[in-house]
Amino acid sequence: MIKLKLIFITLVIQFLVVVNAHAGDFAWLDKLSIEARADASGFKARIAARFHIGDAKVSAIIRDVGGHADAYMVLRLAEMSHLSIDTVIGRYHRNKGKGWGVLAKSLGIKPGSSEFHALKRGHDLNGGGSAKNKKHKHKEKGNGKGGKDKGKGKN
Repeated sequence: MIKLKLIFITLVIQFLVVVNAHAGDFAWLDKLSIEARADASGFKARIAARFHIGDAKVSAIIRDVGGHADAYMVLRLAEMSHLSIDTVIGRYHRNKGKGWGVLAKSLGIKPGSSEFHALKRGHDLNGGGSAKNKKHKHKEKGNGKGGKDKGKGKN
């Protein structure tokens, strides 16, 4: 009986360590939530523009998931996983409390992948930092643009 208690306590401690580690990965969501509360209508407009959906749909998603930051994350996961918003919301409700990393993994976004790292870095609602812009910048690096790189190989 004592062995079972020890095993159980060890498992609980390991679980708590893993949960806390993953919570830190997405701590930026807390700041995003505060920003959203400060300007809810502006935040909704930014989400609508970023994900190319109507204000009514944004409002419905926020009500369904219970928060602005969660709505952003659901939309971002739908975009990254190429699954419908409704599918991601369904998985969100089934996996609620397990963490964003678990949800992302269940949607096919592998830990360690560039998509997963992009999620951990934060949101892309402030312009200039969108995933699309980063991909575009990355492509430009490889095509020989930029005066300094062009001349180096020719000397």
